[in-house]
Amino acid sequence: MKHLIGIDIGTTGAKSVLINERGRALASDFQEYPLMLPRPGWAEQNPEDWWRATAASLRNLLALSGIARSSLAGVSFSGQMHGLVCLDDDCRVLRPAILWCDQRTTAECRLIEKTLGGRARVIALASNPALEGFTLPKLVWVREHEPEVFKAVRKVLLPKDYIRWRLTGEFGMDMSDAAGTLMLDVKKKRWSREIMRGLDLDMSLLPPLGESPGIAGAVTSEAARETGLPEGLPVAFGGADNTCAAVGNGVIEEGIVAVSIGTSGTVIAPTSAPVRDKLGRAHTFNHSVPELWYVMGVMQAAGLSLKWLRDTFGGLERAMAAETGIDAYEFLCAGAGAVPPGAEGLIWLPYLNGERTPHLDPHARGVLFGISPRHGRAHVVRAVLEGVVFGLRDSLEIIRSLKIPINEIRLTGGGAKSAIWRQIQADVFGQPVVTINVEEGPAFGAAIIAGVGTGVFASFKQAASRIIKVSREIKPDPRNSAAYEKSYRLFKKLYADLKDDFASI
Repeated sequence: MKHLIGIDIGTTGAKSVLINERGRALASDFQEYPLMLPRPGWAEQNPEDWWRATAASLRNLLALSGIARSSLAGVSFSGQMHGLVCLDDDCRVLRPAILWCDQRTTAECRLIEKTLGGRARVIALASNPALEGFTLPKLVWVREHEPEVFKAVRKVLLPKDYIRWRLTGEFGMDMSDAAGTLMLDVKKKRWSREIMRGLDLDMSLLPPLGESPGIAGAVTSEAARETGLPEGLPVAFGGADNTCAAVGNGVIEEGIVAVSIGTSGTVIAPTSAPVRDKLGRAHTFNHSVPELWYVMGVMQAAGLSLKWLRDTFGGLERAMAAETGIDAYEFLCAGAGAVPPGAEGLIWLPYLNGERTPHLDPHARGVLFGISPRHGRAHVVRAVLEGVVFGLRDSLEIIRSLKIPINEIRLTGGGAKSAIWRQIQADVFGQPVVTINVEEGPAFGAAIIAGVGTGVFASFKQAASRIIKVSREIKPDPRNSAAYEKSYRLFKKLYADLKDDFASI
């Protein structure tokens, strides 16, 4: 029996998963590392922390599984997107990595647009607008604010690609993660000379490109000693966390759409050709399946909205959870099912961290609208659940407007585990939604990528058909859907009415 390992370099920690050739997850391990917030709006991490956590996770994984190392066929990576890692001539890290959620680069985004000929030109070159989270604005920020550091930069990597370099000694980046740098020609699958030359950046800063299942190198003797992996084990390029999650959920063909509610929320729709939203409201990136692209809508505070409610007003629920061992979210949502759809006029705008899709507005903020004496705790919970799904529907509406088929909606993340949230999604989206039998996340998708890259799986389709099954279908209630149409219209109007007020604060 052959075994595969997937490793996710996330924002909070490194997770490793070991699966067999039938796709069964046999063991997993998670190692946390710190997040540094040196100034308001800044977010950084130390790449050495990623490596220490990865090595520890792999050692623990192998010990937990008890498998023979000789049965390992390959390993691959999933990673948080967009983070900037700067290396010097001696491959030393020059400064802490600037992460995807860092918001310091607004001025650099405007500079990029002005230098390259406007937002529409940037979208034409990179299939996406210049956004604060992307890698290129971070690199320009280093040049503008830390010129001595910038002078020493010889190679730019993303988080998982730095860890893969530590494992193999080989530089590289896959298409799916490169697509989020704003330096890739997403359509032509090459680094954009037009963008780099336009901003006076040397092409040598960028690593070689490969497809996600391609073999990027093999485990070195030094890495083998630190991780417990066998020397010479093939290492596939891997992919961005979003595409690895898509692979792990079988979202590998046009017509199957993934809707995920984690801390953030995403809607991912694979396409057989690059499809761009000319307004840049949704992202167009390369999929980890080489022949695919995808359109993705992103909301900043999906599950974060419910977490904020729990942490701020859910002291009783948290105390009950500590006493009983039952998740505090179950207590928090217990009464929301008795509240009618639309929460009797209560509307939640889930813009705690600004918003990407569809507004591209870092100034947007959360709003609870329509409070009356009739509204109680359960109404507020229901309104938050509904407001998050209204935000996800904004992304679905853009995807529909681009004529991308939506034949099946697969729910993932925390939103797939909650019965009430599943039903709200079906009702708001106005079509059936399904859940599947796999809940391992991006690391699981990375393990599948390793399997395709090493020939354990003949193709992504073979892996999906062998591993992934639909476990549940939730159909919309026509009466609820009708009620939500009214609430959704108000939800959209409220943002338009408050947009200028958000900017003023």
